[in-house]
Amino acid sequence: MYTPAVLCANHGPFTWGKDAAEAVHNVVVLEEVAKMARYTELLNPNVLPAPDCIKEKHFYRKHGAKAYYRKGEKE
Repeated sequence: MYTPAVLCANHGPFTWGKDAAEAVHNVVVLEEVAKMARYTELLNPNVLPAPDCIKEKHFYRKHGAKAYYRKGEKE
C-alpha cells in the first residue's frame, strides 16, 4: 500500500492499514504531517511544493524496481 492516507477537500482524512490499529496510526501520522505543512505555510507563505525529482527519489528508493532502502534497514 503505497498511499496509506489521503486528504480530501470537504471531508475528513481517509487512512488504511493491514488492520484497524495500523489505520489509526496512519491517521495520527497524517495529522502530524498536515500540522507541519500548515506551520511551514505560516512561517513562509511563499513556500513551494517539493520538486517532483525529490518526491520521486524518496518514493522509488523504497518502492521502485531498484529500491535500496527497506523498512528496518539503515539508510
